This record gives sequence, structure tokens and C-alpha cells, in this order.
Amino acid sequence: MTTDDLLAQLHFDLPESRIAQTGAEPRDASRLMVVGEEIRHQRFHELPALLRPGDLLVFNESRVIPARVMARKPVTPGGFGGGQVEVLLLREEEPRVWSAYLKPARRAGKELWLGPPGGVQHRAEVIGVLEDGARLLRFGHDLLPHLDEIGRLPLPPYIDAGDSDERWRERYQTVYARAPGSVAAPTAGLHFTPELLARLDARGVERVSVTLHVGAGTFKPITGPVAEHVMHAERYEVSAAAAAAINRAKAEGRRVVAVGTTTVRTLESAWDGAAVRAGAGETRIFITPGTPVRVPDLLITNLHLPGSTLLLLVAAFAGVERIQAAYAAALAGDYRFYSLGDAMLLEKASS
Repeated sequence: MTTDDLLAQLHFDLPESRIAQTGAEPRDASRLMVVGEEIRHQRFHELPALLRPGDLLVFNESRVIPARVMARKPVTPGGFGGGQVEVLLLREEEPRVWSAYLKPARRAGKELWLGPPGGVQHRAEVIGVLEDGARLLRFGHDLLPHLDEIGRLPLPPYIDAGDSDERWRERYQTVYARAPGSVAAPTAGLHFTPELLARLDARGVERVSVTLHVGAGTFKPITGPVAEHVMHAERYEVSAAAAAAINRAKAEGRRVVAVGTTTVRTLESAWDGAAVRAGAGETRIFITPGTPVRVPDLLITNLHLPGSTLLLLVAAFAGVERIQAAYAAALAGDYRFYSLGDAMLLEKASS
């Protein structure tokens, strides 16, 4: 059976009403489906009882930046121009040069001014076009410190953001987020609270953090043959301390629990065939059924879109039949889907 056949088998129809528009309150009140030899239905705050002392939780501590910024074209001497352009900053490619999607892109011109009307404006020169249509914008200064003032969080397209950005600045961010650079939250971590982390510590569950800055490609569906799908490059980093803790847990036979698909992709990208290596790099890793997953033993993840690379990753991790059964159970029950929805705790399929 080909990967494309498996993708068709994993397809499901989801009523729009099942797409979560708000997160559970408190965060750890969300539902948690435990998927192994059997399926159990629990609540996320019960996680400490589901893990063992000595298990190692690995988090992605990337922080979402306010990457959606409104810009205007300059007004010409004749009074023409000045049209509005929406900018989605992707990442800083080199000092003061960012890649970004522009909307509309064709009429954006060669110069943009980012910032609210009447506020401080930041000039950007459009200096190039990338293969996927993203533009390269060159600024005269470091833009990152100004994004809190001029930008909004780039929520997924299936969430109705409304006019309020302030509430999302806290809610669409993990409580342990530290390293700014993502344009989408590593959403499996949205279920954790400081109190839950304290209870996990008391249980004897260890935890470390890695970093993968989530790019806009996380929303890109698979629209053609799976073998031809191109993953966007994303930057990751594994500290020496994190690598040592993960390798020690593996050597001692303790379970490694990845919080989110981005953590899985980081760990598998850092695997050198014998251990997780410390360091920074870029990854385009595409994990599909048939791809071995070597590092994590358990995976905490949300319920993903049909036709997505994330759905293929969880099927590779837990097994296609288990994921089919789990999603059927979620659809039959009252589970909420996608970024702000409920969670799963998946056991890795035996190889």
C-alpha cells in the first residue's frame, strides 16, 4: 500500500462546529485520549497518573512572535499609492533580512512601511522573491524588538480571531515558551499549566526543553502525491544538557515523552544513528508511515487536519490502524479538534 493510499484511508469529514475556537479553561481541563492497545478517555490534568517516575518529558520552548503586520506602500509624489499590504513575517534569514508572505503580493512594489497609521513606521525594501512566492524584506534595523508594538499573533486560518489580539497573546502561547521565533504555536503544549508542571515534578517526571521554530508550512496541506510534498525548512536547537538528559534516559530504559509533533521532528532530526546530538540546524524532515521513529516512546499531540503532514506523522508513530480507531472515537465522541482542541497520549507502535 502506498503512502497516498494511506492518506486517503486517514481522510475524515469534520463538521465545522468541532473545530475549537477557544481553549479549555483551565488549560488542563481539556480531554485526553490515551491510545495504546486500547483507547481510554481521560482529562489532561490526569497526566501525572499516566506517566511513571523517571519518564522524561521533552518540550518545545519556542515562542510565537507577533508576525502578522499591516503595512502600506509609499505614496507617490503625484498622490498615488499608499495601498495596504498584509505582511506575514516567516523568519529572519540573515541580520535585518526577513522572509515574508505579502497579501496582495503582486502589487506590493519595492518598498513598504510597516506599522499602524500614526505610529512608528519601519521601512522595508523588497529585495527578492523565493521559490514559494515569499518575499525577502530588508530593514535598516533589528525588527524583532518592535514586533510586540506593531504586530499581531498569526492565528491559524480556521480560528476566528475577532478584533481582540490581547487575549491571544497569552492564550496562544505555552506557559513555558521562552525562545521567540515561531509563527504558529507548538499546540500540544497549550494544555500545560504551572500547577500541572509542579505535579509532574512531584511525581518524579523529569523534563527538558528543545527548540523548533514553527513555520507557516505547518498549515500547508498535502495537495499532490505525498512523495512530491516539500516541507518548509525550520530551525531547531538541542542544548548539550537536553541531549545528555535524553540520551541518559534512553540508555537507562526510561521512557521519553515528546510534547508535540515539533518535538518529535526535532529529536529525529538530531538523531545521529546512535544518540541525540546537541547543536543547531535546519530540518525538512517528513515523517510518514514506514519512517522509523527512534527517540520518543510516547507522544502528546492534538487532533490534526485531514490531508496534513502532522496526521501522517502520528500515523507513523502510533500505527495507521490505531490512528484510524482513535480518530473514529474522537469523531463519535465530543472531542474538539485542531490547535485549541483536545489532546491524545499516543504509545509508539512496536516495530
